[in-house]
Amino acid sequence: MTIKVIRGNPTPEELAAALAVVRARAAALAAVPPGIPRPASAWSDPGRVAQQRVPAPSPTAWSRTYWPA
Repeated sequence: MTIKVIRGNPTPEELAAALAVVRARAAALAAVPPGIPRPASAWSDPGRVAQQRVPAPSPTAWSRTYWPA
């Protein structure tokens, strides 16, 4: 694994702290047994995108699926 500093000039202590966080996260993920599913990310939750309920099926429902009320 390679870490590259794009901007700024971190001190050796700041770089060591960031690397410790990354390594701790990687170790935590590696410690999960293969049979246990990992929790799904909130980014993949469809409820995050759908702010309103989908209109009930009706002859005019197609026109209400995109435009907000």
